[in-house]
Amino acid sequence: MKAVVQRVTRASVTVDGKIIGEIAHGVLILVCAMQGDDTVKADQLAAKISKLRIFKDESGKMNLSLKDIGGSALVVSQFTLAGDTSRGNRPGFSAAAAPDIGKQLYEHFAQALAALDIPVETGEFGADMAVDLLNDGPVTILYDL
Repeated sequence: MKAVVQRVTRASVTVDGKIIGEIAHGVLILVCAMQGDDTVKADQLAAKISKLRIFKDESGKMNLSLKDIGGSALVVSQFTLAGDTSRGNRPGFSAAAAPDIGKQLYEHFAQALAALDIPVETGEFGADMAVDLLNDGPVTILYDL
């Protein structure tokens, strides 16, 4: 699985003009299931992100996790993370999981994160979404499991 984790002051996702997911302080997670991924990888990714220490402690050092600060996660499906531009200017997405598997793993990932006591909001798989965020830092971490 691939993910982009951005530390945010706030983030929301809108579909058809309606906000369907919104968080305050926490992380925006753009996630993509790749061919060959399974629920074990989704669980591993959720565990890693829940422990990611990217929030400042009292000394100003990035030493606290999402759980430590009582933050939330906005999880948005993003199949374009599978984009391959090695053969020209138009990205290919054949490395992404098939849509039915991608949706299952996206939902499983969000549920796994919630099971780790992280408040989770989500986008809508396959929808045309508008994502609004205020980066904090900015701090952006890439995962490729």
